[in-house]
Amino acid sequence: MKENKKTYWKGLEELTNDESFVKNAEREFPEGPSNLDGSSRRDFLKLMGFSLAAASLAACEAPVRKAIPYVNKPVDINPSIPNYYASTFASGGDYASIVVKTREGRPIKIDGNDLSPISQGGVSAIVEASVLSLYDKQRVAGPMINGEAAEWEAFDAEVKSKLAGAGAVKIVTNTIISPSTEKALNAFAEAFGGAEVITYDAVSSYGITKAAETTYGEAILPSYHFNKSSVIVSFGADFLGTWISPIEFAKQYSKTRKISKERPTMSRHFQFESNLSLTGANADYRTPIRASQSGLAVLALYNAIARKAGASTVSAPAVEIEYLEKAANELWANRGKSLVVSGSNDPNVQVVINAINDLLENNGATVDFSTPSYYRKGNDAKMNQFVTDLNAGRVGAVVFYNCNPVYDYIRGGEVAEGIAKAKVSIATNSTPDETASLCQYVAPDHHYLESWNDFNPRKGYYSLSQPTISPLFKTRQAQESFLIWSGNSINYYDFLQENWRATLFGTQSEISNFQEFWDRSLFNGVVAFPSEPVALSGSADISAAASAIGRVYKADNSGDELVVYTKVGIGNGTFANNPWLQEMSDPISKATWDNYLTVSQSWAAENGVKMFEGATRKARLTVGDKSILVPILVQPGQAKGTFGLAVGYGRTKAGRVANGVGVNAYELLSNANGYTAFDVTEGVTVEVTSDTYKIAQTQTHQTYMGRDFVIQEATLGEYKENPSAGRDFPKVYMDGEFVKPSKISLWKGHRYSQHHWGLAIDMNSCIGCGACTIACQVENNVSVVGKQEVLNRREMAWIRIDRYYSSPEGASSNKELEQVADNPEVIFQPMMCQHCNNAPCETVCPVAATTHSSEGLNQMTYNRCIGTRYCANNCPYKVRRFNWFKYHDNKEFAAVNMAQNDDLGKMVLNPDVTVRARGVIEKCSMCVQRIQAGKLTAKKEGRKVQDGDINTACATACPTDAIVFGDMNDPESKITKMLKIEDNNDSPTKEVGEERAYHVLEYLNVNPNVWYFTKIRNKDKSEA
Repeated sequence: MKENKKTYWKGLEELTNDESFVKNAEREFPEGPSNLDGSSRRDFLKLMGFSLAAASLAACEAPVRKAIPYVNKPVDINPSIPNYYASTFASGGDYASIVVKTREGRPIKIDGNDLSPISQGGVSAIVEASVLSLYDKQRVAGPMINGEAAEWEAFDAEVKSKLAGAGAVKIVTNTIISPSTEKALNAFAEAFGGAEVITYDAVSSYGITKAAETTYGEAILPSYHFNKSSVIVSFGADFLGTWISPIEFAKQYSKTRKISKERPTMSRHFQFESNLSLTGANADYRTPIRASQSGLAVLALYNAIARKAGASTVSAPAVEIEYLEKAANELWANRGKSLVVSGSNDPNVQVVINAINDLLENNGATVDFSTPSYYRKGNDAKMNQFVTDLNAGRVGAVVFYNCNPVYDYIRGGEVAEGIAKAKVSIATNSTPDETASLCQYVAPDHHYLESWNDFNPRKGYYSLSQPTISPLFKTRQAQESFLIWSGNSINYYDFLQENWRATLFGTQSEISNFQEFWDRSLFNGVVAFPSEPVALSGSADISAAASAIGRVYKADNSGDELVVYTKVGIGNGTFANNPWLQEMSDPISKATWDNYLTVSQSWAAENGVKMFEGATRKARLTVGDKSILVPILVQPGQAKGTFGLAVGYGRTKAGRVANGVGVNAYELLSNANGYTAFDVTEGVTVEVTSDTYKIAQTQTHQTYMGRDFVIQEATLGEYKENPSAGRDFPKVYMDGEFVKPSKISLWKGHRYSQHHWGLAIDMNSCIGCGACTIACQVENNVSVVGKQEVLNRREMAWIRIDRYYSSPEGASSNKELEQVADNPEVIFQPMMCQHCNNAPCETVCPVAATTHSSEGLNQMTYNRCIGTRYCANNCPYKVRRFNWFKYHDNKEFAAVNMAQNDDLGKMVLNPDVTVRARGVIEKCSMCVQRIQAGKLTAKKEGRKVQDGDINTACATACPTDAIVFGDMNDPESKITKMLKIEDNNDSPTKEVGEERAYHVLEYLNVNPNVWYFTKIRNKDKSEA
């Protein structure tokens, strides 16, 4: 086996062995009150006294101070027994079918719905965190007229009167995928003289739908099937992170990346992009390209495919793009089972993409226009015209249906000015955001967890949402408002049912009773009428598209360029006021609580910019006549000559959490060519200022002190030759021979007569999206600590996603390291408590606060812990968290820790998990509360626990099924079969037959209950 001599690093400071980094890495608690080197015994006792005092305080406190018993218990609520409701998350075009867990009538947790053919049980970080927005005190509490509270009856009478005499009425909305909502809006439009509905999306896909109209005659968004693709080529489409339907695409993609000795095949993924995206980080071959080259790269690929197909080529400026010819060869060899996508919003680029997929016979196979998706219906041209009409005084009344164009549209300033020129302005937004605060009338909508609705994300696929709690405020469902204003007396629930009776009921021939059909649909949450893909025929003038691309894009590589992108956690900014999302580490930069200007390492070196622990300089970014100050973040993988900036920040009226965080990137965008362009290739200048700034990054907060073999990887070719390729097999010398470290131990070891819980994590499937981190935070009441405490290295996350860059063997000089940083390989590794069978934390705790269970779990007894932190010091994985402060009921954290400091916010807390007090250590418990609940259910039903009865929050949330939880003593469990455990005895040392399975830091012989599978890259051996 070839020894892996790659160098792995989490950040540039670690790669270059920055002096400050080394100094902090050698100190276990660099954020502590003082450095005890050379200090006296008295100083040591003072420091320990802090922990002892904190523990004493914790023993006298209880986070929950009020308990109200039931007098007359609701029929459908039993204390301590959760209820589950199938529902749907939809925000604009973002979609997931979900299951909502409620406790005592409170929604507290969201999981994916396994019955959904679209999202297939997956969720994202935003979906997981959306439950907290239900309990946001800054939601509008009732109808408002000119900023004053009103009653619904008087409000409705005034709105109807004003609309009747307003003249032209316009309804502005983000994408609507609800058929019944569209029907209610149509009823409203007809009642007021044919009001026009104008749809826009903050992150537009107009270029794709416009190109489909040009090529196939219909403005539609196709369905994509990454699971059917052997070769995937993406031009800037972050389909695993933020592009169109990342939950759906990630689930599909993961199916092509899972391998085994019996099935040693996987897809090959090429990515051409400017910013290092989540999708690019997972690619087998990634090429950084300038934004101005992206359209030309698409043309070059078209010409390469056309020559192979014997079709006519087009005239295009020549560009040299690494791996482009290789991608063309492999696409052609996999016709009908390949896929080419582009994140560009330029219709001409998308016309060429359609032509490429047609030449490759992918139309009707991996690209399906016959079963369109409805995620993005925004029309940039119509929205642009609306803003012009609004400012010209040609709009009598404007209704903003749950959208915020003043903030997230490129002409938002003009929208703000134009609202005052309309006779009537109405918003249904549930928060007093940048748009709603300017409107005369605000009719606040319910939160989606308080609402009835239906959804049609793709042709033939439907889902329902239902209320999981009574409305917390005097809000009203927006659809019902539209019905009332249009003169309809029917409530929206009945309206919804009637629409389904008329349109969908007859399609279920085996069900003759509508109520049965409705109840079954509501119980399952989804209804599907799948159909086979059909290739659409059409043609477009490729030469005309190529000419237009040639006018917009350039090959001379001159000038600075800006690429505006969307972050996985914050998205388009709709949920920016959610502290869980603000504190989530970005998968790529590992930064929290900010957006920033990403720059290449080479540009940073040329301009004297250096970062450590978030300390950086600010830059003056100028685009045309607009200029902003933004902190600089040096990002490996950034294409030279380009800069990246995320949308979703710079909110001014989002709420106390998000206001003032970051800068607004929407203001820098352009629609000069008739569509919203997220790549700015002209008029961009970047000037480094003397202003300093700190970005709260977590990437180097936990290090392994130079220990090797945390990451183990190989290429697909090596794996085919040897399933153990890339593995390290540590040996120690004993009695004249080399043996496994597990053969030598000071301890007799634990015996597990019942269950032996464990996790298996497939590094090939993990894409680093972070959904598991938010799921863990929600499930286990993990505290939000805010930006300053993250800067102090005190973040509380129980599970983190370690992002590693890698350098090839032999790179050592500064020049070589700089070249490596221009386009490094990336690996993601979920890291949580490893629940070691020989746990070093257990042996050093002076008060036995951390102990080992009879089922293999490392346990924490919080009210016994005195906070010595010996356990954290001895943990080789650095996964234990110390509560430096009391985070609940603390005014110092009230602005960021909404879930534990607001009376309303506390409703989201999981009552099965303790809210930890100051001065104790906490960590992953492998969701022991879920384990106990599953065992209790099985006991009450008089049976054994079955595989699948119990699952951890992280594994449930994972959209790629990278994390598998189960009982390693159960021969039928999925984890046992994955690991190929050869002997299901009660020993803590399991003999596994899976060649890819390994323990991190195996040579320490702590014998974890968490296994990792080696990362396999589909690269040619010579390029690995």
